[in-house]
Amino acid sequence: MPTSPPILDAVPGDGNVLGLSFDDGPNPPDTTRLLAVLREHAVKAVFCLVGQQVRRHPELVRQIVDDGHVLGNHSMYHDDMGDWPPDRIRADLQATAAAIEAAVPGTPVPYWRAPFGSWGETPAVAAELGMRSLGWRLAVFDWQPPGTRTLVRRLLAGVSPGAVVLLHDGGGDRSQTVEAVARVIPMLHSAGWRFGLPAS
Repeated sequence: MPTSPPILDAVPGDGNVLGLSFDDGPNPPDTTRLLAVLREHAVKAVFCLVGQQVRRHPELVRQIVDDGHVLGNHSMYHDDMGDWPPDRIRADLQATAAAIEAAVPGTPVPYWRAPFGSWGETPAVAAELGMRSLGWRLAVFDWQPPGTRTLVRRLLAGVSPGAVVLLHDGGGDRSQTVEAVARVIPMLHSAGWRFGLPAS
């Protein structure tokens, strides 16, 4: 039986480097505010996009790309695909890719991330379509908004060299996440951390 492709969860580089990734968008106004924060601090991130949201807000996808961020395919409707057969997975990923292509023609989408981290057979299908599966080393459970101060504490306590960090700009009100990111980036910069992107 073929080995499933590896799930990438690290950023290359020596020392205190980490990568930010954001799921479930694009989602105004939170994605718009988040992009402003990242722009202010010259940080690039990965945005894992839901096809349904791409269709609703193509202008935000264009802004993400114009700002120099990298895109990931995060399925069309954020379904749990863990027990889906390959043909159904492929159709979903291709539909999402088509939505992204319509918004930002010719833009690479090097990553795939499974909704809920329910990978199943998706890494193999994603690899066939030219995408690497992107996981994470740190999740701060911002999909259950615990308050900005709690998110800041979890981020500062949980970062480790090379880690890909999972955050959300969509799927609900993500204002706490945006504010936490705005607070944490300068703190980490001051502590000698750098921000990078996973290998593609």
